[in-house]
Amino acid sequence: MALMPNKTKYRKVHRGRVKGFATRGNTVAFGDFGLQSLDAGWITGRQIEAGRIAANRITGGQGKIWIRVFPHKPVSGKPAETRMGTGKGEVEFWAAVVKPGTVLFEVGGVPEEKAKLALKRVAHKMPIKVRMVRRQPTT
Repeated sequence: MALMPNKTKYRKVHRGRVKGFATRGNTVAFGDFGLQSLDAGWITGRQIEAGRIAANRITGGQGKIWIRVFPHKPVSGKPAETRMGTGKGEVEFWAAVVKPGTVLFEVGGVPEEKAKLALKRVAHKMPIKVRMVRRQPTT
């Protein structure tokens, strides 16, 4: 089950660069505990899916898991030892662009110890540094 958009306006996009900190999606909004990125980078659809499976195995069907990022960016590549020219390569995978502070996953409805273990397993699947955060109490 590859995560990718159903349809896009353009097939291929420039690589771009990730600047600054996340101003949106940087707080725990749905669950009780979340996994927040500390670095900027790309997270592939496969890595997101691997994190989802790891979290589901630990929670054992109890509670709920929210995935807060989605891979919208097509990343293309050309084969090794190919001559220059002949256009841009084919899309190889889809990636989510993540800024520092973005909440990637959220877990709710499970005790703190189980949530901590689940998010730790998810953190091992991520290509960037992450930390566990909890929901701020509303006043």
